[in-house]
Amino acid sequence: MFNVRQAVILGAGLGSRLRGILDDRPKGFLKLGNGPIVEESIAKLVRTGITDIVIVTGYCHEFYDQLSEKYPFVRTVLNPDFATTGSMLSLYNAYQNVNSDFLLLESDLVYEYNALQTLQNSPKDNCILLSGKTGAGDEVYVGVSDDRVVNMSKRRDDIKCLGGELVGISKISLELYKHMTDVAPEKCKHNSQYQYEDCLADVSDNIAIHYLCIENLAWIEIDDENHLNKAREKIYPLVEQRDSEIIIS
Repeated sequence: MFNVRQAVILGAGLGSRLRGILDDRPKGFLKLGNGPIVEESIAKLVRTGITDIVIVTGYCHEFYDQLSEKYPFVRTVLNPDFATTGSMLSLYNAYQNVNSDFLLLESDLVYEYNALQTLQNSPKDNCILLSGKTGAGDEVYVGVSDDRVVNMSKRRDDIKCLGGELVGISKISLELYKHMTDVAPEKCKHNSQYQYEDCLADVSDNIAIHYLCIENLAWIEIDDENHLNKAREKIYPLVEQRDSEIIIS
């Protein structure tokens, strides 16, 4: 039973490592199939029962604004400081539009439908989706204890008990979001590049954040040309195959 109806997509980033390929488009508008990857993500969200989608925009925001005209259930919120700030400020800027528990996603993700389905079917209010080893090169490792997240790092040595690698899809309760927005202003003041992952780790002592690991999940975050090539050659075909099997069954 799908239990979350709202989603927030973070799409403000510059995509500087893909600038020559993007051709003045946001990363979410990369195409691997017939449409932009962010539209494929929107379709999967709707399929899991999402009825309200907030996209936080920045670089080339007009592309996302056009999506809000195309889909009546999509709204956009601009982070005017997108060029100099991290993802937590973008998430903070969405606060006036967040009115319930929500799924949090990044716009440059390619993933199989099972990722959303698993999170939506979980009874856990605060839950971060993890995967097995990807070899992506810029992995975020998540440390866990029992059923809870305790820390995150891009350095494997910082993790005592590894739960998996951060995918970039999470289920966030309003209570957790309030904890995050309470600490964000001060944190962002001292670190303009403060990321939402860091904020999750910072508040994990005060509120339980759980995790789900899908060991062989087909997914990739497209940050550079190597990621894009891997997405085209390996990940996207696998995602299409697995998603079609779900539709058939």
